[in-house]
Amino acid sequence: MSQRLFRSSSPARVLLPALLVLGLCGCQTAGLEDVTGALGSKPEKSRAAEARAEARSEARSDLDGLRERYRAKQGDPEIALAYGKALRDTGQRSQAVAVLEQAVLGHSGNRALLAAYGRALADNGNFQQAFDVLTKAHSPEDPDWHILSAQGAVLDQMGRNEEAQQYYASALKIRPDEPSVLSNLGLSYVLQNNLPKAEQTLGRAYQRNPSDARVRANLALVLGLQGRQAEAEILVKADLPPDEAAAKVNALREMLSKKQQRADK
Repeated sequence: MSQRLFRSSSPARVLLPALLVLGLCGCQTAGLEDVTGALGSKPEKSRAAEARAEARSEARSDLDGLRERYRAKQGDPEIALAYGKALRDTGQRSQAVAVLEQAVLGHSGNRALLAAYGRALADNGNFQQAFDVLTKAHSPEDPDWHILSAQGAVLDQMGRNEEAQQYYASALKIRPDEPSVLSNLGLSYVLQNNLPKAEQTLGRAYQRNPSDARVRANLALVLGLQGRQAEAEILVKADLPPDEAAAKVNALREMLSKKQQRADK
């Protein structure tokens, strides 16, 4: 791979931690609120933030029930799958890996368990192991676009962007113009500093699903990286209440400012 992809001045590389996240159930990318949190800023309170807090509270409540069911029937693959997902959803990544690893040991041929285990490993930063497990979960005779996209996202995290793009292309053959896959593919181009192609791809994702805030955030980042900050801010503010729109714009400005400061060093 060309060494130019790893230059410290590359806008893609300085934003790598902010751009990619392995939610991997179709591999959606982070919203600006997630990126803001990663940068240590504190977005304003909003109705959407309150809704997310309520959802997290409900997830914790569901987790308690699933924990009891799992303890009672640890050999049940469906319960392990649900419990592992709940652990991932509540940010308990290492626990999710442990639960799903144990389940896979008892049900090594269960593709759903393997896929969930691979995603949990990726969440936890175990990228090579995640890719190997996801490969086992995938069957060429019965291809799954979710897994192909997940494999692509893992490869991007490992710096193997051209290989990742091949996996996204395979996923798109099964699910043409799927916004979540296009979003990941667009970010893969960002990591190669191919911003025009990234914009084109993320634009397709936005056209397919303009209501997805994560797709809008990714497209806004690419516009901002090309110096088109006014367009980017209009995009992130779309259909949002004023307080949340302001928080997202501030997050975008902070990211672009940090990018520029690092690039200038």
